[in-house]
Amino acid sequence: MSLPASRPQTMAEKILSCRGDRAVYAGDLAVVEVDEVMVVDSVAQSFIERMERDLDARPRFPERVSIVIDHVAPASTVSVAQAQKEAREYAAATGVKLFDVGRGICHQVLMEEGLARPGRIVLGSDSHSTTYGAVAAFGTGMGATDIALAAASGKTWLRVPESVRVNFVGALRPGVSAKDAALEMIRVLGADGATYQSIEMHAGDRFTRGERMTLANLCVEAGAKVGLVVPGGEILTSYGYTVPDWVYPDEGAAYVKELTIDLSALNPRMSAPSEVDNVHDVSALRGLKVDQVFIGTCTNGRIEDLHAAAEVLRGRRVHPGTRLLVIPASSQVMERALEDGTLLTLQRAGAALGTPGCGPCMGRHQGVLAPGEVCVSTSNRNFIGRMGDKDARVYLASPAVAAATAVLGHVALPADLVNEQEGVA
Repeated sequence: MSLPASRPQTMAEKILSCRGDRAVYAGDLAVVEVDEVMVVDSVAQSFIERMERDLDARPRFPERVSIVIDHVAPASTVSVAQAQKEAREYAAATGVKLFDVGRGICHQVLMEEGLARPGRIVLGSDSHSTTYGAVAAFGTGMGATDIALAAASGKTWLRVPESVRVNFVGALRPGVSAKDAALEMIRVLGADGATYQSIEMHAGDRFTRGERMTLANLCVEAGAKVGLVVPGGEILTSYGYTVPDWVYPDEGAAYVKELTIDLSALNPRMSAPSEVDNVHDVSALRGLKVDQVFIGTCTNGRIEDLHAAAEVLRGRRVHPGTRLLVIPASSQVMERALEDGTLLTLQRAGAALGTPGCGPCMGRHQGVLAPGEVCVSTSNRNFIGRMGDKDARVYLASPAVAAATAVLGHVALPADLVNEQEGVA
């Protein structure tokens, strides 16, 4: 229920006010009820230690806690296997939800399971928990200690963030995607342009749920505490969400910064090493030799992303000097891609298919990079050493650009494939 407010509020202010016990504004401290606590396998041991050794507690509401084994799934070493074994045993002993190997990436899974919903507070032990803002949930990443405290008490405290307003206007042209829009937003804001702020995205009815997940996911790459997309389009019609009135920002709310991105003026974008805000038109990087292409992750491993890649790859083969890895974001995505023939198209093109999960995104297994290698990835980070050796280079792009690059063996646009077939220079 909405609380009386003395002046107009942003989305972040309204959600934290309504989930707490008083109206709050940027800079205030808010204590709020937590609807979901998400723990990934790579943090599970630390989380369990905090709960049992430091707090001597069990989750107050075990039904609100999820452990997701996704970052190194299946286990790559004996020590990883032991940690995952302990996580399974803890889930069984406490009654918290467990999503085991193969179910998929934490953010995709929580969205599919309906655990992230408009107006909810969702805390995750993964920095890209901003993804839940796609459906107007206040999703944010925290460390093991804060996550454990939230699980033990059912509450957390936050400093209410200031808000940056981003207006998306116009319409994407063919070949341009929400990933390109997100990279452009980060280019304009800069890697620290929204540090501990809420990026509030106004897009009307534009963008599917999956596209909104891409936008919200990448907000943390501008330093944001949370990324919130104002509900619209299929968010209101297709998933059974009840969107409370108090989620929407007020007219006249105060923003520290406002920017407008004209989608109709965008070209396909690519983030070059070694910062996400090092963004260029793909055409400026065309021709760069690429050793590996990776399509997947919580940023772009959804069914529409696999469809975009398959459309480019259909009837073509991956370049002999380049390897292509494709890893669906979840078991549900994989099932749909199996049913509609997408995985067969990718397999016939020469892709190596992986278990739903994070794959090589963190550089721990399933496709790490050797010294000097170049990778084009649909993921969210290209820092030094992110996907393997410190001398490897990672470029971030959309699924369609990644697929075209895999065919030609160098950075390319889908249009380059058509031109090559027609003999156009």
